[in-house]
Amino acid sequence: MGNGHGHDHARAAGGNRVRLAIALGITLLVLVAEVVGAVLSGSLALLGDAGHMSSDAIGLAVALAASVVAARPATDRHTFGFQRMEVLAALANGLILVVVAAVVAVEAIGRLTGGAAHVDAAPMLVIAVVGLAANVVAFLVLRGGDRRSLNLRGALLEVFGDLLGSIAAIAAAVVILVTGFAAADAIASLVIAALIAPRAFLLLRDVVRVLTESAPRDRDVAQIREHLCEAEGVVAVHDVHIWNITSGAPVFTAHVVVEPGVFERGETHAVLDTLGGCLAEHFDVAHSTFQLEPAGHADHEEHAHR
Repeated sequence: MGNGHGHDHARAAGGNRVRLAIALGITLLVLVAEVVGAVLSGSLALLGDAGHMSSDAIGLAVALAASVVAARPATDRHTFGFQRMEVLAALANGLILVVVAAVVAVEAIGRLTGGAAHVDAAPMLVIAVVGLAANVVAFLVLRGGDRRSLNLRGALLEVFGDLLGSIAAIAAAVVILVTGFAAADAIASLVIAALIAPRAFLLLRDVVRVLTESAPRDRDVAQIREHLCEAEGVVAVHDVHIWNITSGAPVFTAHVVVEPGVFERGETHAVLDTLGGCLAEHFDVAHSTFQLEPAGHADHEEHAHR
């Protein structure tokens, strides 16, 4: 069961790398177009979205590199392999998103308080529409792999932020063309910043959860312990630990107190198979380690058990 899960994870990782490479190519093309458009039109919204796109390009490149490194096999020094590189890439993406949101917001407030700058809305609208189309394509390419990869989720959030930014830029361009209200550009920039920030903090929250080795949100430790205790020959389960090496790769360890007859009859291997199968089948945990021990053994251990 563990090998099958490993092959599935490897196939998913390979597909994620292809998604990231395609999205990176699209992002770089749109970035160039938006920079040119921002220079021609004087649009802060377009320039802010271009800045967001540049952070996306960096984030996608880092995510792609991390995905490649994460695929390297484990070594005696890196016994879990390099899968956590994907989480570190997601951390970098989240921090970049926060910085971009702050910079765009400060510049937008400066324009609103200091007087709206002239904006040529026609080229702004054309570039924003092109950017929207490209972002939709990139979003659809990345969609689907984000459920099991924090790395890809970070990339998807960045592209989604770009998509919303393009919509805001289009709206601002239309308002300026129709009414001449130039401040719409700075207002759209504030909207872009407001849309980016919450998603960045949510991503960072999930990253911190992995890096602090907290139990995954979708795994109930008490429920797992109770389920394992129902296995034949098991008396109690304690010293339970479950954490994610990277998103979608939970690891579980526990001390399991078994009946004396389990050791006497040489049934330890059967108990281990049952426990491992239980975790893999019911809780999607393929990597598990159990220490079987007789009743009373826990009293000799120094640390407290849970």
